[in-house]
Amino acid sequence: MESVALASNAVRTSTIVLFDDRCPMCTFQSRLMTRLDWLHRLEFVPISDPRVRTLVPDVKHEELMASMHVLTPSGKLHHGARGIRFIAGRLPLLWLVCLLLWVPGMIYISEFLYRRVANNRYLISKLFGCKTACAIMPQKKPK
Repeated sequence: MESVALASNAVRTSTIVLFDDRCPMCTFQSRLMTRLDWLHRLEFVPISDPRVRTLVPDVKHEELMASMHVLTPSGKLHHGARGIRFIAGRLPLLWLVCLLLWVPGMIYISEFLYRRVANNRYLISKLFGCKTACAIMPQKKPK
């Protein structure tokens, strides 16, 4: 976990989730989490969005492509399984996942599994027949 200062002095109240929008599996998961975000605490931003450079100026594109990144309102940056743990703590239906990821040693196992899935996400998407996430779950319309 590293701390990242925002480029602007704007105060944010939502957590920003940066995801690979070229990956069908990642897009599907972001849409699923959007539907589970009943309290509207998360904002999903694709890494192709130009705002990413101002949100996390010190993070290289290769690092963003390697795993999902979660930028908290306080400016802390989590990625991989630690990012999932942070998100799970903000979504009521995923609180048990969050608790499980706090069991001693579980985060190391989760990081190992996360890296395996992340490194093979395009292949996994292809194996499941995912060409686009739209075919599986339509994007939630903002209220």
